[in-house]
Amino acid sequence: MTAQPLLASALPLPLWRRGKVREVYEVDAQRLLLVASDRVSAFDVVMAEPVPDKGRVLTQLSAHWFLRLAAVTPSHFITANTNEIVAAIPKLADHRDQIAGRAMLVRRTKPFAFECVVRGYIAGSAWTEYKRSGTLAGEALATGLSESSQLAPPIFSPATKAESGHDENVPFARMRDALGAPAADALKATSLAVYAAGRDEAARQGIIIADTKFEFGLDARGQQILIDEVLTPDSSRFWPAAEYAPGKTQPSFDKQPLRDWLTAERKAGRWNGNAPGPALPDAVIAATRQRYRQAYRLLVGHELEEEQ
Repeated sequence: MTAQPLLASALPLPLWRRGKVREVYEVDAQRLLLVASDRVSAFDVVMAEPVPDKGRVLTQLSAHWFLRLAAVTPSHFITANTNEIVAAIPKLADHRDQIAGRAMLVRRTKPFAFECVVRGYIAGSAWTEYKRSGTLAGEALATGLSESSQLAPPIFSPATKAESGHDENVPFARMRDALGAPAADALKATSLAVYAAGRDEAARQGIIIADTKFEFGLDARGQQILIDEVLTPDSSRFWPAAEYAPGKTQPSFDKQPLRDWLTAERKAGRWNGNAPGPALPDAVIAATRQRYRQAYRLLVGHELEEEQ
């Protein structure tokens, strides 16, 4: 049976926070439950229609990477197995329809107030700034780069976290000033190591990880650990290696069909770019869903299962 899309969960646990995609619930003093809905946002607007399977892709792909990257860095991950979650939190037994495949039990941490972005290729906001000034977060980059050019070695490019709107790219020096050199240097080194491990594994599956963002927190022992999601289509830019050609925008395994359609609607004057977003055609929802599922299949090696 195909799982029904979920716009928002409502579980018998204290709601700690609700983001654009996830609800985060308090389990106890040591643990949280992250539930990834099928909400989709673009240009900082959350659409009214869900994209089926999106939340399960984000959760199960993160679970895959947390396990694969355990030798590189510890993380907050405990389990994304529905049976194990219900065994740990029995009151969720009657709410499997809301958590199956999309919930992750994690350890609580004190998050750092920075996104740890690693860029292996220049795209997105980095390319926009580079075209304008030849810089990234105000710092000069090599001359002569074209859109989607490879950055060798990859660049650590932190950003401030924004509750709403865009994150802001900032110089590494600002992160060092805020966190102190030891913490910032450790976050940079770990981020580059995690990116390298993920990049190399994805390359074997024919996928380029152009850039990605990580989040870290301090656990109860004061150890820096990887948190949130990791190497998903929402946190990373995935390109098919066989189609890579610098000098232009690359096709990507994410919500590109949605962004392209919204851009066309805006240019045609049918949407002003603000909330609420326009009603999404079934074809756009289906194309976006297919991109997420394809990313999962290529990276994990099998189709997304109905129940995990």
